[in-house]
Amino acid sequence: MASYSLKINGKTRKIDVDENTPLLWVLRDELDLKGTKYGCGIALCGACTVHLNGKAIRSCSVPVKNVDGEITTIEGLGEGGLHPVQQAWIEHDVAQCGYCQPGQIMSASALLKNNPNPTDKEIEQGMQGNICRCGTYTRIKEAVKTASTKL
Repeated sequence: MASYSLKINGKTRKIDVDENTPLLWVLRDELDLKGTKYGCGIALCGACTVHLNGKAIRSCSVPVKNVDGEITTIEGLGEGGLHPVQQAWIEHDVAQCGYCQPGQIMSASALLKNNPNPTDKEIEQGMQGNICRCGTYTRIKEAVKTASTKL
């Protein structure tokens, strides 16, 4: 076991875990932040997406020993309310089962941070690798476009 001090959603959290524990399991099991989902465990589906220093990463494949910087999870995305991406998701009724949505939203918000006015092709490229079993990709794209007008 090793001790870590992680800055998550603006707060410093201390944990004792094995250094190879994936960040996903630190968030879910050690810190009770259940919004980040387990999907595939091999960084292919996007359900576990969080931000590390503002960049979207797959938390299932990042050992806690490699985490250096500030982590933002779906729980910390909207400061004092809904983030524009979250609001757009509601406006476009994106979620069906909802399981992939935290990862989708985290990827979309990182995309818009780096490219505030993406084209359809840039949205498709930026969201690539985020799998939605319900197939709401058209609504996801429209929600990303709507959110881009609110940032």
